[in-house]
Amino acid sequence: MIPSLQNAACDRTRPVRRGKRGWLWVIAALFLPAGELPAPDRPDLKFLPTLPRNPFKKSNDELLETAQAPAGPGGMCMLPSGDYIIACHPFFMPQYRVMRLGKDGQWLPFPNEAMNTPGSGDPRLLDSVLGLACDSRGIVWMLDNGRRSGTAAKLVAWDTKRDVLHKVVVIDALALNPSSFLTNLALDPVSPHIYLSDPADGVTSALIVVNTETGLARRVLQGDRSVQKDPELVLTVDGRQVEVRRPDGVVASPLTGVSPIAIDRRGEWLYYGARDGASLYKIRTEFLVRTDITPQVLATQVTGVSQKPVCDSMVIDSRGRIYFADISRGSIDYVTPEENFLNLRLLVQDPRIIWPGGLLIGPDGQLHFFSSQLHRTPFFNSGKDVTAPPFSLFKTRPLPSSRFSFPALP
Repeated sequence: MIPSLQNAACDRTRPVRRGKRGWLWVIAALFLPAGELPAPDRPDLKFLPTLPRNPFKKSNDELLETAQAPAGPGGMCMLPSGDYIIACHPFFMPQYRVMRLGKDGQWLPFPNEAMNTPGSGDPRLLDSVLGLACDSRGIVWMLDNGRRSGTAAKLVAWDTKRDVLHKVVVIDALALNPSSFLTNLALDPVSPHIYLSDPADGVTSALIVVNTETGLARRVLQGDRSVQKDPELVLTVDGRQVEVRRPDGVVASPLTGVSPIAIDRRGEWLYYGARDGASLYKIRTEFLVRTDITPQVLATQVTGVSQKPVCDSMVIDSRGRIYFADISRGSIDYVTPEENFLNLRLLVQDPRIIWPGGLLIGPDGQLHFFSSQLHRTPFFNSGKDVTAPPFSLFKTRPLPSSRFSFPALP
C-alpha cells in the first residue's frame, strides 16, 4: 500500500539554523528507523562570507542572442537538430501554448495547430504548458498543468522524428491539491520516471513522481522545508519588489515553493529548491521511486547542497557543475563540485537578461536560456501589460574545466 503523503512531516521536529543572510538549512530528521535507509552524507554546510560586490562580467560578445520568441516564454527545450521549442507562459495569454522555431526562422504551433487551438475538438488539446524536456530519442515531453481552463493536468509526449503522439499521462488528482500549479519536469535517464515540481502556494509545495509506464503519480515531500518558500526572502526585479494586487485591493508578495529541478547525467540524484528560496537540495532517485518508504523516512534522505539564487530553472553539466538562471540579478550563476558547492559564482550578467528561464545545455554544448519579462505581465501590474519585446533567447559558453577564478557573489 502506498503510504499517505498528506502530512509528510507533521510528526517530527527539526532544528532550523538561521544565518545572517536569512538562509534556512534543514538538519537531519530525528526519527529514522534503524536499518530502513542509510543516513545521507550531510556535510557541515557553512554560510558564505559577505564579500565585496565585484562580480565578473563576461564581455557582451560571449552572450549571443539566438532568436526572439513571439510571446513571453515559460519553458524551453531543444531538439537534437538544434530547433528551439518554447512553452508560451499563460500569464501572457498567448494564442498558441507551445511553439517551434524551424530552420526557416518561422515560429509555428507545436506539435500542430489543432492541439493548440481551443474548440478544435482535439482530445490532446494543450491548455497551460510550462515545463518542457526533450529526451535522447527526440521525444518532447510537455507538462500541461491545466490551470488556464481548469482541465486535467497531464504529460503529453510527442515523437518529433515520426511526428506522431508518443504518450499522454494524466496526472492523478490525488497527487495534486487545490493550489497545484505544475511548473518544471526532469526526465530520469535510466528509469521510466519523470519528476515534477509543484510550487503550489509555497507551503503545500511538493515533488511529484510519475511512472510513465504505469501512470502512477505520487506526491512526495509535502510539508518538508526543502520544497517550501523562504518567508524572509523578498524578490526584487528592475529595482522594485515583485507584488500582486488582489481584486480586493490587498497587495501580496507571491512567494513560490519548489520550482527549479534537475537530474544528474546518471540519474542518481535529483536536485531541487524553492524558486523563492536560498538553498539547493538533493535526494537520491532510488528513494523517490520506492513506494514502500514512509513519508517521514523519505524526508530524512534530503541533503542540503549549496546556496542558490531566486530562480525558475537550473541545469547540471557533465562535470557536475550546477548553473542557475538568476532572476533577481539578471544573470547566470553557478556552483562547482571542485569547491564543494560552497561558493555561488557569477558566469554572465547583462542588462538584456530580464527574468531568465528555460536554462539548458543544447546539442551544441552551449548554455541556452530566455528572457521572459514575467514580472511585467498584467498579473503583476494591476492588469496592465508593461512588457517590452523582444523576448530574447540567448546562448553563452559554459564554464571551462580550468576556470575557477571568478569572485563569489555577495
